[in-house]
Amino acid sequence: MNLKTSFDGLVLSNPLMPASGPLVGDAEKLIFMHDSDCGALVSKTISTKEPHIPRPCIYGDKEYVMNSELWSEHSKEVWVNEFLPQIKKHSDKPLIISVGYTKEDMEILIPLLDPFADAFEVSTHYVGTDLSVIKQTVQMIRSHTSKPFYMKISPHIPNPVLFAETVRNAGANGLVAINSLGPTMKIDVETRSIRYGNADGFAWTSGPAIKNLALATVYTIKQALHDFTVIGVGGVKSADDVIEFLLAGASGVQMLSGAMLKGKDLYAKIIKDLPIALAKYGFESVEEVMQTSLNKEVVYTPVLPELIVEKCTECMLCTKICPYFAIDFKEQITFNPDKCFGCGLCISKCPVKAIK
Repeated sequence: MNLKTSFDGLVLSNPLMPASGPLVGDAEKLIFMHDSDCGALVSKTISTKEPHIPRPCIYGDKEYVMNSELWSEHSKEVWVNEFLPQIKKHSDKPLIISVGYTKEDMEILIPLLDPFADAFEVSTHYVGTDLSVIKQTVQMIRSHTSKPFYMKISPHIPNPVLFAETVRNAGANGLVAINSLGPTMKIDVETRSIRYGNADGFAWTSGPAIKNLALATVYTIKQALHDFTVIGVGGVKSADDVIEFLLAGASGVQMLSGAMLKGKDLYAKIIKDLPIALAKYGFESVEEVMQTSLNKEVVYTPVLPELIVEKCTECMLCTKICPYFAIDFKEQITFNPDKCFGCGLCISKCPVKAIK
């Protein structure tokens, strides 16, 4: 099975790479990602200033992570003099260096880091929504490097396509979509306090809970700008998720929060599972997935669900959740054709797939 993907001169042995964040914050962590066989490496965001990070700063739930951590706790000098030389000595994989945040920061960081980078990822988390400011930042970066670079779009950007057009016209090679969602908040009822937040009480949410938003953003951008590279990130936790992002239009896929929730060995597991998942869905390569167009089957006439009797465990979940009061139990699960709206909730929620 051919797992290779390539874009903008970068060649990846497989489409999975880490996302910028706590798991890629020094040489040891990035070497771990190399040894886990990630297709490319992505550093934690390097900036020009020292961050002031509250503790605790990372909260993990079943389907999401909340993080009030900022950029790298290590200085640009430590990265240049220690971490990056170690990484380049150990790894031959493409290294994408994440940088932030302002035009003035880029003027310092890009020339300093360019000798080590195969590409750059640029976080826009703290620079607002003014596209003229984003444009100036992109132009500054391009004036200092010939390497590919990708602007990381945050969910608060009101028009992703306009953002993409602006950064492409200013010289960027593509986007990373999406950054974490926020500001969000974690309240501890027992102590009547805000925990895991910054000085304002806020943290940013990532992980499986934001996958659907991330997929929609990738798809929206690629539908408008077919030849613009998009790296998908936000909610990956399985090989199937990787395939979904590729179908949405991503050329590569990043993951971080999934590994923080399920374990750092998830990278190696997904890469091992990917050929099996591709074969299961009838694909012969990652490239084939990327060349596949998604069908949009929109039906406006309700279709009455059917029960697969031998699968049904009579858990009654469908009867409890039906918003149209159309499901009853009369010796077996029954669907009332006069009430059923054909919404599909019961099909998606049945734990044993007994409704079709």
